Amino acid sequence: MNLDYLDFEQPIADLEGKIEALCNIKDKVDIVQEMEALKVKSGALTKKIFSSLSDWQISQLARHPKRLYTLDYIDSVFDEFTELHGDRSFADDHAIIGGIAKLNDQPLMFIGQQKGRSTQDKLKYNFGMPRPEGYRKALRLMKMAEKFSMPIVTFIDTPGAYPGIGAEERGQSEAIARNLFEMSTLATPIISVVIGEGGSGGALAIGVADTMMMFEYSIYSVISPEGCASILYNDAAKANIAAESLKLTSAHLKKENLIDEIIPEPLGGIHRDPDEAKKLLRDALMEQLHSIVKIPVDQLVQARADKLLGFGKFKE
Repeated sequence: MNLDYLDFEQPIADLEGKIEALCNIKDKVDIVQEMEALKVKSGALTKKIFSSLSDWQISQLARHPKRLYTLDYIDSVFDEFTELHGDRSFADDHAIIGGIAKLNDQPLMFIGQQKGRSTQDKLKYNFGMPRPEGYRKALRLMKMAEKFSMPIVTFIDTPGAYPGIGAEERGQSEAIARNLFEMSTLATPIISVVIGEGGSGGALAIGVADTMMMFEYSIYSVISPEGCASILYNDAAKANIAAESLKLTSAHLKKENLIDEIIPEPLGGIHRDPDEAKKLLRDALMEQLHSIVKIPVDQLVQARADKLLGFGKFKE
């Protein structure tokens, strides 16, 4: 089983390699105890390593090639999903997946950012970097949700908005700014979840929410560690140092009240137990939806405004 181990997981990989080698032995009668001992040792080692991860190591986990993407969650998290396409102006951006979904008999509008795993899919989904038509599609669906009094759920997973010339010519910055403006007063509940990487305004453009949740080993920041290191140190290789300064992990953001809830991940990260991760996300969404739909819309919008205006206050 190839899990694409990261550098800091190498001791775990070595142990699991030994376990796999023992599993391939035909006569296992004499090695059962040894296998069980190695499994216990592997579990203990994984707990030890993951109890003290650095911010840079968490950043690597957030981008893990086997981490689940938006399309990996939809069928398991939602009971129904009907995709809607296009911004009714220019094109249909595949980096933004959106449509009407149902969760535990609650209709909702779902919008999520999608990366690609194979080379072909990476090109199709533009590496998870939406163009302006993607954000305009998202806004069209949000306005539809407001019209029909449906709560909105968004999944954030992008390194940032696409910075290409064509995107800039079609108003990338305006599209992001328009979403921020509209979402701040949208008269319907909004729940956002950072499922992997939340980068810059490209993430924030679908992340102005009443409830912001993050998976334990996801990241959310104004800039990537590499981009920050390039600016501050003229060296992208110092991304590990920049990651510590950015305070981009769920634990840091929860401490500063910039997010509302951390969704725990299976031991070793989402890629080690995808089914458990899907269940944890579904349960968290059901709990939040159950409570948020009971709040009167005018109170919700006012609380959202107060929350936004409370960010970034200077402390002596």
